[in-house]
Amino acid sequence: MDEITTKEFPEFNFADGEMLLINKPYKWTSFDVVGKIRNSFKPIKVKVGHAGTLDPLATGLLIICTGKLTKKIDEFQAQEKEYTGTMTLGASTPSYDMETEVNETFDISQITTEQLHEKTRMFTGELDQYPPAHSAVKVDGERLYMKARRGEDVELKTRKVSISVFELTRIELPEIDFRVVCSKGTYIRSLVYDFGKSLNNGAYLSSLRRTKSGDYHVADAFGVMELVNHIKALKEQDKLK
Repeated sequence: MDEITTKEFPEFNFADGEMLLINKPYKWTSFDVVGKIRNSFKPIKVKVGHAGTLDPLATGLLIICTGKLTKKIDEFQAQEKEYTGTMTLGASTPSYDMETEVNETFDISQITTEQLHEKTRMFTGELDQYPPAHSAVKVDGERLYMKARRGEDVELKTRKVSISVFELTRIELPEIDFRVVCSKGTYIRSLVYDFGKSLNNGAYLSSLRRTKSGDYHVADAFGVMELVNHIKALKEQDKLK
């Protein structure tokens, strides 16, 4: 469900360009959010775009740009991101998260807290990371997840990412909570999968929330429907700009 804030709306000028902080709900795609906001302006046409995709199973901060500010989407997208989440140790899934069923299980009885904290050090700094096979990365003009759903094998290429913080904030095996601060293009699902492999084990992402993008924080974000209803109210009052 959409979370409700108690913040007051500023005076928006959507056509000239606004940068909107949205708290993306669980199971919504980033394009669902863009479409819902764009449709709320109809019959008025307003350009709407997002600055950095969030997976459907993730929640949290999604930056939306309207009007002339859509030209700055790449600038917002390039900013450092912060995430909090939970991984489940002792199992793996093809998608590296809960989108697909567990396909392999592992014994975690011998894994210690010290080992877990020690392994996080391997995953800070500049890294070569493979994107998940179930991801929106394009290969030969098609999204990887489409090929994965058909069972096609694709040779994945690594990409350079940078992780400045990877800390474990709660360990109650098989669950581990974490916080990550990373560069644009980092797949937290891949980080979790690689973390499990480093322990000769398995791990998949069981929840994820984007808390920050650059200097912008999810605590300052509006709910999707909260914003949509505000836009509709402005239209009814003939105050939409």
